[in-house]
Amino acid sequence: MSTATVNPPLNPVQGVPGRFGAYGGRYVPETLMAALEELEAAYAEAQADPEFQTTLDGLLHHYCGRPTPLYFAKRLSEQLGGAKIYLKREDLLHTGAHKINNALGQGLLARRMGKQRIIAETGAGQHGVATATVCALLGLECVIYMGEEDMRRQELNVYRMRLLGAEVRGVSGGSATLKDAINEAMRDWVTNVRNTYYVLGSALGSHPYPTMVRDFQRVISREARIQILEQEGKLPAAIVACVGGGSNAIGAFYEFLSDSNVQLIGVEGGGRGTALGEHAARFQKIGGGLPGVLQGTYSYVLQNDAGQVSSTHSVSAGLDYASVGPEHAMLHDSGRATYTSCSDTDALKATVALSRTEGIIPALESAHAISEAMRLAPTMAKTDVLMVNLSGRGDKDIGILARELDLKGAEASPIVSI
Repeated sequence: MSTATVNPPLNPVQGVPGRFGAYGGRYVPETLMAALEELEAAYAEAQADPEFQTTLDGLLHHYCGRPTPLYFAKRLSEQLGGAKIYLKREDLLHTGAHKINNALGQGLLARRMGKQRIIAETGAGQHGVATATVCALLGLECVIYMGEEDMRRQELNVYRMRLLGAEVRGVSGGSATLKDAINEAMRDWVTNVRNTYYVLGSALGSHPYPTMVRDFQRVISREARIQILEQEGKLPAAIVACVGGGSNAIGAFYEFLSDSNVQLIGVEGGGRGTALGEHAARFQKIGGGLPGVLQGTYSYVLQNDAGQVSSTHSVSAGLDYASVGPEHAMLHDSGRATYTSCSDTDALKATVALSRTEGIIPALESAHAISEAMRLAPTMAKTDVLMVNLSGRGDKDIGILARELDLKGAEASPIVSI
């Protein structure tokens, strides 16, 4: 098993690039330091280059389908009572999830840097599909690492990646899930660092990845802020997003960080219990994580008393990860964002509820956020607005849903029972 240190970095300095309070940093083998420094410099240049930004914005609009709608879920809101629920429809993006925002940005950056070979890791398969899509678009070689357990439960996305021309390499070590796929991708990068670009899929890992991924995903909240003001004339009372590594959530939160009256709520995978190995809730009070270093960054990590990284469980492959992005760790400690968890059972109930009230089948990851919105909305005033980032669509999860649900048609009330 991997090991996470519980010792915090000495004298963390506020405002240092790559640090989010005490969290973040760059904890990698010496062989990768030059590559990360090259990436940091290339990203800074791209950020300042109007041509790069114009190309990215054009493809996000014409190829990916941005801006995504902000949709008022009228029937769900009425059945629950309380706040008006709006859905930021990232599920309508090309490839079916928010992941394409980041994959496209990093793919353009890789091409700018002259890297022809792309590697990536994936859990739920959506980042893998997005990366394979971008590589096909840009004519780049693509290798995707995926845990064999995730390949089993996300078989559709494995076929999609291969159809797009990617080589999908199964990872059998450890729990055969996302953590282990990241380990193998990093081993590949160490070996082939001269000609290979690693498209990391979430707002974690070594600097500059957490900042870079957040910047590519902040388009979500940039659009949502404009849209909600146009539709409601005010900001939402709360924004809810699921949190695995944390890219969709930080993208949905970022443009609202300075609005203290907007509550930010991240929802982790509560799995099937509170014991280590039964969930993926790093911020959970009982059986949750401790600060430590894992896969290049200092953040909260699910680990035992000896510092060994715990196995995790979630019905959702995209939330099944032992650590979380360092910016979320900072937001948690500062109290600016609140983090809760949703059980497998409640996520499945939320999937049925949204499907039958709005005709929208959410990804199981997104269903965790829907579940929290269903719990929260009835406690809020009818004049309040509750925004949920619907990070992906549920096509990829149909096999899991078929195994987990006994669907027999129209039950009396999908809000309260399956």
